[in-house]
Amino acid sequence: MMAFAMLPEEMNVLTQHFRLTLEPSLDRRISIPSVSLLDRDKGLELMDKVSTVFETSSKVAVVSLFAKRYGFMSILSGLYAMTMFDKSLNYSIENCHLESSYRDQAWLPKVRLIRWDVSRPVEGCREEWRDQVLRTIFAGNIAKVWRALTKIAPISASVLWENAAIYVYWLYENRIEEGASEAQKSRIRDDFQYLINEAPATLFGETSNPFKKFNSDKIMIPTSDVPLRIRKTCCYYYQTSDEEYCPTCPKRKHEVS
Repeated sequence: MMAFAMLPEEMNVLTQHFRLTLEPSLDRRISIPSVSLLDRDKGLELMDKVSTVFETSSKVAVVSLFAKRYGFMSILSGLYAMTMFDKSLNYSIENCHLESSYRDQAWLPKVRLIRWDVSRPVEGCREEWRDQVLRTIFAGNIAKVWRALTKIAPISASVLWENAAIYVYWLYENRIEEGASEAQKSRIRDDFQYLINEAPATLFGETSNPFKKFNSDKIMIPTSDVPLRIRKTCCYYYQTSDEEYCPTCPKRKHEVS
């Protein structure tokens, strides 16, 4: 694979919309190298700190809500760059650093990379390159963090994978096509279908493709103006101070409209 660089306008998109950052956060209390999450003691210490942010004493809820934020920051900028720019950054767990960040009082951490090497596919070899990009993001980072989190709290890995899946679906179904060229639209369709239907389990560090089983049909419900995909697992948001179920929570009684 040949080495390239991100254009300034490409980096602007990733940093402004997908929680990638170039600078360390001033808040070092809840900033941590991603690889430190694999250390149970350090992971527990971080969960204790973010429990005050989520205003819950439920360790399961804290882990689930943390996984949502970690998944967003560690997955979406990489997938967006892969599909829209045909470029990849290195999202291996050893190369990522969680940087604490707030917006409108909400804790929305960002990911900072240690090395900023960029690659593009060799002509005629995009599928092989794409596999490597996905393997680095998922098997090389997300799956490792999910396994570590399940040792911190009694939570199913399926919950954590669905937390990631909802953002992948959102990216490809609702966000990524804005202003896309015909070539980019073709990659959007191909990459999305590959991710949720065809990608082998090994790219995710799992025994099966974790996104495929969550790819259910969307339905219309009375509380929404657009069709929604009802979750198969509960993310435990209701155990926070808001004490509310998410609109797509399976614990809700959904009446099809």
